[in-house]
Amino acid sequence: MLRRHLLGAGAVALAAPLAAPAFAQGAWPNQPIRLVVPFAAGGPTDIPARLFAEEIGKALPQRVIVENRTGAGVVVGTDMAAKAPKDGHTLLYTTVAHASLRPLFPRLPFDPQADLVPVALVGVIPMVITVGKDFPARTLQELQARLRAERNGLDYASSGNGGALHLATELMLRQMGVRGNHIPYRGTAAAMPDVLNGTIPIIVDVATSAVPYVQRGETRGLAVMDSRRLPQLPDVPTTAEAGFPGLEAYTWHMVMAPSGTPEPVIMAVNQAFNRVAADAGVQRRLSDLAMRLVSDSTPASAADWLRSETVKWESLIREANIRVD
Repeated sequence: MLRRHLLGAGAVALAAPLAAPAFAQGAWPNQPIRLVVPFAAGGPTDIPARLFAEEIGKALPQRVIVENRTGAGVVVGTDMAAKAPKDGHTLLYTTVAHASLRPLFPRLPFDPQADLVPVALVGVIPMVITVGKDFPARTLQELQARLRAERNGLDYASSGNGGALHLATELMLRQMGVRGNHIPYRGTAAAMPDVLNGTIPIIVDVATSAVPYVQRGETRGLAVMDSRRLPQLPDVPTTAEAGFPGLEAYTWHMVMAPSGTPEPVIMAVNQAFNRVAADAGVQRRLSDLAMRLVSDSTPASAADWLRSETVKWESLIREANIRVD
């Protein structure tokens, strides 16, 4: 059904007025599609990217091939996609990291906003504010009180300077009107042993990795940084329910294309990702990631989301004078 729908309504045969030289030989796609993922294979970004590539490839006359290009955060892979031919055969599968590129990397070889255009917001995964299981704060209000009482602040862990965990925690601290001591690690896996043994009391983590620890009682979830509770953690309130409305932070997944990619191709890619996101089987397969899939995204709504997130995180980075390693 998915294949028939996309080939009937989504495959693109560009009309003569819109045709660029790359399309002279016929409809899109006329060669395999590269989905560039600027993260390592097997990680929480790569897994859904590969599932979408697999499902979309079944619905199109060409394969969708995931290509992992890491380096300098997401800079290397994003640069590759930004400079690819504008023909819809190279796409970028990126995250919230895209919204913080400009202030963190002032000498980028590309413009994150001008050289790439949003195609579809694929899904969002909220952050979860957690503390060690023996830490004496059972609510977000109690955590705020503890932070206020500590003259030198409390330590909090992150997966690295300028990363999503670091930024989300700084957002929390600023809304609470308190300070903390940032202890960056090389990834969440490296940070968790010190959180579990009580050396570091606080970590704001992506729900994908936070949920199992909270479910096992190894950490305590104080709040989900979202407007709705997580089905996986029904007893953990949202930040608004915990007394901090508007304190929301996510990692999110978005598909982008080089600027100048023809609009009919953009729309076809958008439809393909939306159709897969709406599939119940795909939703079940990604439930372990705590990802809320978006099946009604448009290029315009994705652009609005990216614009809002960029303003939010660029402002925080500059105000807090955050720098990468």
